[in-house]
Amino acid sequence: MRFALTMAAASVLIAACTTVNEDSTLPDETEAEAVLDMAEETISEEAEVDTSTDPYLWMEEVEGEAALAWVNAQNDRSLDAIKSHPVFEDNYSKALDLATSTDRIPYGRVRDGMVYNFWQDETNVRGLWRRASLDSYKTDAPDWETVLDFDKLAADEDKNWVFKGANCFKPKGAEKTLCLVSLSDGGKDAVINREFDLDTKSFVEGGFETVEAKQGLAWIDHDTVLIGTDWGGDGSTLTESGYPSSIRIWTRGQDLSEATELYLVDKSDVAAWPWSSELDDGTMIYGVQESDTFFTRTYYLLEGGRATPFPLPKKSSLGDDYQGWQFVTLQEDWQVGEQSFKTGDLLAFNLQQFLDTKELPPVELVFRANERQAVNGVAVSKSAALLSINDNVASKVLRLEHSEADGWTTRDVALPGTGQAGIVFADDSEETVFINYEGFLTPDSLLTYDAATDTTTGLKALPTKFNADGLVVHQKEATSADGTKIPYFVVHREGITLDGSTPTLLYAYGGFQISMRPSYSGGIGRMWLERGGAYVLANIRGGGEFGPAWHQAGLKGERQRIFDDFIAVGEDLVSIGLTKPEHLGIMGGSNGGLLMGVMITQRPDLWNAVVIQVPLLDMLRYHKLLAGASWIDEYGDPDNPEERPFLEKTSPYQNFDASADYPTPFFVTSTKDDRVHPGHARKMAKLFEDAGKPFLYYENIDGGHSAAANQTERAKRTALEFTYLYERLFPKDAAE
Repeated sequence: MRFALTMAAASVLIAACTTVNEDSTLPDETEAEAVLDMAEETISEEAEVDTSTDPYLWMEEVEGEAALAWVNAQNDRSLDAIKSHPVFEDNYSKALDLATSTDRIPYGRVRDGMVYNFWQDETNVRGLWRRASLDSYKTDAPDWETVLDFDKLAADEDKNWVFKGANCFKPKGAEKTLCLVSLSDGGKDAVINREFDLDTKSFVEGGFETVEAKQGLAWIDHDTVLIGTDWGGDGSTLTESGYPSSIRIWTRGQDLSEATELYLVDKSDVAAWPWSSELDDGTMIYGVQESDTFFTRTYYLLEGGRATPFPLPKKSSLGDDYQGWQFVTLQEDWQVGEQSFKTGDLLAFNLQQFLDTKELPPVELVFRANERQAVNGVAVSKSAALLSINDNVASKVLRLEHSEADGWTTRDVALPGTGQAGIVFADDSEETVFINYEGFLTPDSLLTYDAATDTTTGLKALPTKFNADGLVVHQKEATSADGTKIPYFVVHREGITLDGSTPTLLYAYGGFQISMRPSYSGGIGRMWLERGGAYVLANIRGGGEFGPAWHQAGLKGERQRIFDDFIAVGEDLVSIGLTKPEHLGIMGGSNGGLLMGVMITQRPDLWNAVVIQVPLLDMLRYHKLLAGASWIDEYGDPDNPEERPFLEKTSPYQNFDASADYPTPFFVTSTKDDRVHPGHARKMAKLFEDAGKPFLYYENIDGGHSAAANQTERAKRTALEFTYLYERLFPKDAAE
């Protein structure tokens, strides 16, 4: 079963996934943030709050005149301050060169012998969707054919279009491929979908087209789709979390408002998302994923007017099917008759048997991770099923095989070394498999996997983006407050003196079971490591580095463990002599932005620079902003008297102390962010302003949750952040 889910649905599910988004250029370094996909909600929530307890509610009005006036004033002040630093122009030049370089691997997906890729550069700011034959793609200079030019489309339609992916479908035996192209206004997650003919490279006149909303669509056939969207256009048909509640069937030529409802979830549920799958014989099956909370879900098969649930635990994820076996990953223990399965197990059952009987067939254990491993997911090609796992944070790819005699067995797929590997493309209709490999000091390479010979071959590799001569990588451990060993990676110059003088940047995420693994960053390399700084990546709890249990250890009122883990790593960096608080900076975005907010309020003495990117900071009101209600399983419910006390104790916004001595923070957010409300960053920064404390603030007017809608904006944001870090952490007399 290969679930056809759109990007919005995929992100809210947090399904273990080993492939990058449709037609992406390269794996996004901020991919982890995508799990916080949220929906637009009006500021009418203000009426529910006593404004005397929060005088800054006016800043939650995203496009409010007063709020934007404050934003523009802070942008002007902060940009003037950062850009005036001698290192900014050099940083911006380096960041822009990296962002617009044609020396990038054009990651893509294969369809009918063609590789499709989305590409942005200095000329194509909004990007090109393009294709080349597989044979041409394997050369150093592929012969690209433009499918859709988004700069031209935006200019022709006078729109601020940002490409958000394509959901393409060619049924077995069909002659053409039709796609639903997702377009966002300025980078928001809310999109419109418009039908596109891949063969004629043109939008279908009178074809399927939606209005802007957080939405999910799944093809049933070329004339029928399942869709969940905002049916009223005013949010009245959405869940309390701001996601679709009603799944309907929509046929060609029918007005969207006339689509027939097939399934409806409660308003208190997080969302309903449509899915569909084409079986080997061409039969289409389809259904609904009902997400009653962020981490629990039920998959329903829709057939003959009935909704039949897959008999699986609420905390489990359906993956692909392979040779009739349906894969399932567990996020909780499961007892099935005499069988006991554990959290993190990969299982399989006979899909056709379930479809025939509507009962659970015998379940088999495919793979069980040890305490230092975690299952990422299974990707299926025409001839192979490949399992991606974490192994002591680094990556392994394993080939899965099944026989009646031996059951499920695995063998390693050859990789260049110990780093991060991901299956960037595999499809059950294609033989081709693409695997990405990278490390802190090893540039990205693209490998092809041959199932027939069980070998990997290098296809493309990036040149080095920074001078790594003399740099070393170590994996170390810090001891958290409860005695748990927390691994972290540190990259620095070989032979440095451990006298506490090394400017050090510490990064972490710590939430939603997202793993932080070794990766290659030209920006960190050029703007930080080449200048003599050290970079540290912390694998704190809340992530998925060691499976669901590593994540679940920090949920709700246990979240102080996550904060303690990060503090422990910071203290360890000081104790081993790598750095001192005056040279130690920290950075995190989205959920990691919340982590940064807690760090500046709980341990302001331990760092001298804090980059707080697109953050959550008001944790007593987060559930009323955008889709915050969907994260209650992660953070806890401010309206629950048993869960509120912890949030009151740790929420950065409520724990700001006007008399405390804080390091100067740098807040980064976006007006168009419809994942994390910019009001979080605005209100926290206003506390600093009214207390007369120094801070820097940059709110990009476009850009969505990435705070950058194109490569140029992304380069600008990166240069601002690293200039701020340089000014705060390097000695004032450091050589340029």
